[in-house]
Amino acid sequence: QVQLVESGGGLVQAGGSLRLTCAASGRTFSSYAMGWFRQAPGKEREFVARIRWIGGSTYYADSVKGRFTISGDNAKNTVYLQMNSLKPEDTAVYFCAARERLGTRSLSAPGEYDYWGQGTQVTVSS
Repeated sequence: QVQLVESGGGLVQAGGSLRLTCAASGRTFSSYAMGWFRQAPGKEREFVARIRWIGGSTYYADSVKGRFTISGDNAKNTVYLQMNSLKPEDTAVYFCAARERLGTRSLSAPGEYDYWGQGTQVTVSS
């Protein structure tokens, strides 16, 4: 089975930066897209960013646009999330996700992804 493992989370002050990494392990597979979601206690899991390997198309939630950058290595099924100008409202558990089949252009809904990591905590203090 495919496993996704996130790393790079931590505690930072508002205005700081973090870089998250998601790497796949387990059986070899070819992802169509990989993305990041986040979830705060008591809230729904929300879309953050994704990269569709074909064309290198990226898409961001309005709340992080201009501050976060998603990138990766398709051959390695590895994705990164560079987070700059962090705000307290960015505090959440960040999850990596991968979709194996071709799909919609947006790919911003959790249900559109096949595999998930366990999450990494990001805490931004004021």
